[in-house]
Amino acid sequence: MIAAIKKFFDDNIHPPAIGGAARDDTHALHLATAALMIEMSRADFHVDEVELAEISAVLGKQFRLTEKEVQELVCLAGLEMKTAASLYQFTSLIDKSFQPEQKRQVIEMLWRVAFADGHKDKYEEYLVRKVADLLHVSHQDFIRARIRVEEEG
Repeated sequence: MIAAIKKFFDDNIHPPAIGGAARDDTHALHLATAALMIEMSRADFHVDEVELAEISAVLGKQFRLTEKEVQELVCLAGLEMKTAASLYQFTSLIDKSFQPEQKRQVIEMLWRVAFADGHKDKYEEYLVRKVADLLHVSHQDFIRARIRVEEEG
């Protein structure tokens, strides 16, 4: 599976779209962000097609990926989440590599997935709060991101 992930990134992912991370770091950051979004879609124990569509749209826009690249990234992220022992491997990478504004963007991306199906489940809110804490995003920024997404929807 590691070879498939490396090949995907070597073949498809463009240089960093957010931040100034090196190419290899960018690959891992894209995968870590996608994995958190996949976990968000599963948080309420029901994966909705509209949530998956939102994940694809947000990843494509945020990281400037083609539809094919997004599909492969989502597939790889799903595989990573199946084998992950916890969220820490993903959040620690993001926490170390992203600037505060980028971390806030990740929280907003998670809120977009949470609200994609028209409602916010208590498990979804718990997951966003947990990730925000692990990324050292303030409670104020956590709330601002939620309000921004709610008002857009």
